Amino acid sequence: MAIILPDLPYAYDALEPQIDAETMTLHHDKHHATYVANANAALEKHPEIGEDLEALLANVDSIPADIRQALINNGGGHLNHALFWELLSPEKTEISEELAADIDATFGSFDAFKEKFTAAATTRFGSGWAWLVVNKEGKLEVTSTPNQDTPIMDGLKPILGLDVWEHAYYLNYRNVRPNYINAFFEIINWPKVDELYRAAKA
Repeated sequence: MAIILPDLPYAYDALEPQIDAETMTLHHDKHHATYVANANAALEKHPEIGEDLEALLANVDSIPADIRQALINNGGGHLNHALFWELLSPEKTEISEELAADIDATFGSFDAFKEKFTAAATTRFGSGWAWLVVNKEGKLEVTSTPNQDTPIMDGLKPILGLDVWEHAYYLNYRNVRPNYINAFFEIINWPKVDELYRAAKA
């Protein structure tokens, strides 16, 4: 078995106007597909380690040195994107009462959480991701990672993530990343976030 590029769970144009069809096509069919191909190429060099990317990236020191960075970049890229597609929804969804209450308890209010998440996404220099994660204590936390690093590498469980690489937004938003971040909040798949939250706390 090899790592497989997952299909998008909706049409390429389903997220318009927040994310345009051309961006989705390039992002999924080119960028994500490249991460999958490169991750498979790295794994082929060491079949003895298996193909469980989450387990491998949770213990990066166990990855053979000659493919370690390739798996961080491309295995992480695959995991991050496979999650990202599921976190977006063409239909407007609502946050669950439990998660909303925990966000209020952790950050003070939903607006305060959004402000902190937006800051993490805006101030991530260069390419990377902003995340809402469940930390090792089972608490919510906002963080960001460079490049295609995944929070799994730090023992964190991602439940919401935003790709702030320029390829994710530049065709539509040019250099105005904050507008893309605001648009993201209009298309979050909150039931999926809640599902991940419950699993992370179980």
